[in-house]
Amino acid sequence: MQHGLKRQKVCAAVFSLLLSSVTQAAWEEKYYNPKPLQDDVLLPMPCGGQMAFRKVSIPLAKPLDDYPLTLGQDGDSWGYLEQARAEHIAGSFTTDKPKPSRYYLLAKYELTELQYQSLISSECPKPANKLRLPQTGLSWFEAMAFSDRYNLWLRKNAKNKLPVEDGALGFVRLPTEAEWEFAARGGLAVSEAEFRDLLFPMPEGLNAYAWFAGAQSANGKLQLSGLLKANPLGLHDMLGNVDEMLFEPFRLIKPGRQHGQAGGYILRGGNYLTPQSGLRSALRQEQPYYMDDAEQRIKTSGVRLALVSPVLTSRERIKQVEQDWQALGTDKVAAYDPLKDISRIADKVEDKALKLQLETLRRDLRASAQARDEQRDQAIRSQLQLGAFLCTKLKDDGLFLDTLQSNYQRSCEGQGADETRCAARKKQLDGHAEVLEFVLNYYADSLVGSALNYPKEQMAAQLSVTEQQMQGRSKNNLQKYLQVHWKNLKSYLENGRVARSGWLNSCKSI
Repeated sequence: MQHGLKRQKVCAAVFSLLLSSVTQAAWEEKYYNPKPLQDDVLLPMPCGGQMAFRKVSIPLAKPLDDYPLTLGQDGDSWGYLEQARAEHIAGSFTTDKPKPSRYYLLAKYELTELQYQSLISSECPKPANKLRLPQTGLSWFEAMAFSDRYNLWLRKNAKNKLPVEDGALGFVRLPTEAEWEFAARGGLAVSEAEFRDLLFPMPEGLNAYAWFAGAQSANGKLQLSGLLKANPLGLHDMLGNVDEMLFEPFRLIKPGRQHGQAGGYILRGGNYLTPQSGLRSALRQEQPYYMDDAEQRIKTSGVRLALVSPVLTSRERIKQVEQDWQALGTDKVAAYDPLKDISRIADKVEDKALKLQLETLRRDLRASAQARDEQRDQAIRSQLQLGAFLCTKLKDDGLFLDTLQSNYQRSCEGQGADETRCAARKKQLDGHAEVLEFVLNYYADSLVGSALNYPKEQMAAQLSVTEQQMQGRSKNNLQKYLQVHWKNLKSYLENGRVARSGWLNSCKSI
């Protein structure tokens, strides 16, 4: 009897706890998204909470497409930790707007104490400003356990809020190094030069964007999440405040690639004790998973979650990947494909060692061809962007020359004109005409060079990617110039005529 009463009390207590979690009043926005943006993506949390995410776009749509980028920084200082190296990144979720592309999501802020307690504690925490501090002191395993617990809660309580890719639900985890650094540097929202800089663009100075050591900044204290300005992707505290744990293990860097040994876990971004001179997008360090007889826990490290999807989501997706993989490294416009010859020879060879050598050669050739194709695509995109920019110059310089010409005719081609003043105006007019001629020749050389170096089909395939890059970098004003440049380029490909005056007028008419 007593045992039954005890069980009823326990059940009543559990039910009361669950009911309080469900009926908990929703948090005020300042506790989970103090700097809201219209395109934020929000996921619910227990106890009436939420977590804000930002989309990080990749301008490629097919499952096997990935985007080349350079991580790290050039120079010998800390080269074994941060040396520049080529990597690739791809998005998890497909979208058709504004162009077919993919994206992943990254938490807008570092995980706060309030968010952590809402999922881990037995009772719902009362929202308070002090709980907006980043959750620190977790081991890497506790961070993984938190993401696992959050995933299970979402699937049970808010499955319809998770993004879906090809029928598969998304899930949260720690970000990979490429995901973190691509977003930290500003992704597609910055130019290539800004992406390769030590810090993402900070028009109002470092103090407005990052907490670091010193009385002029954090002053040795952990700061509330989201107080400072965001990076170009709308992400807060990517640099400073707390170091952020990553998903994969740490590796040293050799020139051009990572070293073969995998070690502890990676921390990125610096923290509130990092000197101002030490903050940089390439900053990375290793921490061991264990310290003495316990899991490693650090008071200056925290967590920022990524929201991604599985890769092989359905049979149809697997078929598409297989088809795309077969096409890798095979240039359809090439008249001769040595890979096919090697395959035919290998099929006829009976010697196992020689067969293995031929297959290795074939694989290396495919990898080389794939790298060549990626470099070619990047060069095409650069040429298209250059053509659009030069078209803007042609418009500005051309219209300014028209104005000078009109003023000169009105003031200096009639009787009684001031000869001295008109001579100065004629000199200015001739000088600007030379500038315009130089820009026009540069534009023509660039356009003809693109037509000679790349087939129309290859350039057309990169046009959409270039448009998405411009959109991501807030350069929509260049889109119409890109379209005019593409029209001029297609015209030249069709008739082979260098129509300088026509190209100039097409840009001036925008």
